[in-house]
Amino acid sequence: MRLNVCEKGREEFSWKRFECCDDVEMSANSGGERVHSWNRVDGIDVLRGLAILFVLLNHVNMRLVIAGIPYGEMLPHRLLNDFVWNGQRGVQIFFAVSGFLITSTTLRRWGTLSSVQVRDFYLLRFARIAPLLLFLLGVLSTLDLTHATNYIVPGGLGPALFAALTFRMNLLLRAHNGHFPGSWYVLWSLSVEETFYFFFPLVCRWLGRWKLLVALLGTFIVLGPFARTIFAQGNAAWSEVSYLGGMDAIALGCLTAILLPKLRFGRRGLLLMQMSGAMLMIWVLGFANRVLGRTGLDMSVLALGTCMVIVAVAQTRRKGPWIARPVLWLGQRSYEVYLTHMFVVYGLFEIFMAYGKPSRGIPALFIVTVILAGILGELVARFFSEPMNRWLRERWGEGPNRVGAVINNTEQKAAVSA
Repeated sequence: MRLNVCEKGREEFSWKRFECCDDVEMSANSGGERVHSWNRVDGIDVLRGLAILFVLLNHVNMRLVIAGIPYGEMLPHRLLNDFVWNGQRGVQIFFAVSGFLITSTTLRRWGTLSSVQVRDFYLLRFARIAPLLLFLLGVLSTLDLTHATNYIVPGGLGPALFAALTFRMNLLLRAHNGHFPGSWYVLWSLSVEETFYFFFPLVCRWLGRWKLLVALLGTFIVLGPFARTIFAQGNAAWSEVSYLGGMDAIALGCLTAILLPKLRFGRRGLLLMQMSGAMLMIWVLGFANRVLGRTGLDMSVLALGTCMVIVAVAQTRRKGPWIARPVLWLGQRSYEVYLTHMFVVYGLFEIFMAYGKPSRGIPALFIVTVILAGILGELVARFFSEPMNRWLRERWGEGPNRVGAVINNTEQKAAVSA
């Protein structure tokens, strides 16, 4: 079963031709050199940009709340809540996008999920994730050892490093009921993601012939709401950072990538899909907190809406409007921004407090934090994480015999990140 792509109305869809965002094309010319060029899907980058924007606004808001600084009395409560209390939901959006990207690039690289090369999959994930993570842990360790304010971890540095390196940070947060420095706290989502992706290629090799894998992904989706409510047993931190509480969104993203080539949509169908998905997202982000929050279904509905939008933007591949460019930019550097933004949050908040915490400066605090966090993420990506990613791939001999790239005549294509 093939899929109609709106650009020509009847064009067939194939993962081997489909370029997900964060792909780098490495073409061998007659001289044997490689040429790198970015091919991205703007709609997916916008989703990631919205996700990281919600996280940024939430963390600035939390600093203000912790400091007991009232603000927003003149604004409608609903409007204020929609903008500054959706950090957790932003991470859920990112989980859904991540599951889609990892699965779709795996399909494009190896053709089928059951053909995935486990070792090569791990090497690619390491090249993308590890350099910045290890660098960040080095900086955070130095700050902890020098007793820098906002960076001292409870329970000692050793357990925190062990938890971060073994993707158990969420377990440590549960033990401390969420009381952890922000730069360490954000690593919980990486623990959920990378635990899922550790088992992902193994499961694909065993169950990648569709039905059993789909059933397993469906199980994760069903368990998600229970993990955020009943399984949390009243632990507020664990209801937010548990493994199963985030894996349902990743599983939905994976399932979206698996089913996408098997569906048929015309222009109207894609428009309806995108609008319906956007409405579900808006409903959860702005209006469904009390209705669905207690059941844990709010996150599931948000992930579902995100995946519906992904289906539409992945097929239409429309360029984002100019007004969405700032959000798109954030999405392109979402990993770097996410891991480093707390340095900006803490630094600017200290300046804000030193100047007498002026109420008129609060809007500027939010805006400048977003801008500087984006710039920091851009610099880190351009001068560290991307060069390290490329260097590691080249060192490990990325090619048809090492990292299952799809070869078409002289072309080699490999995803850089997801």
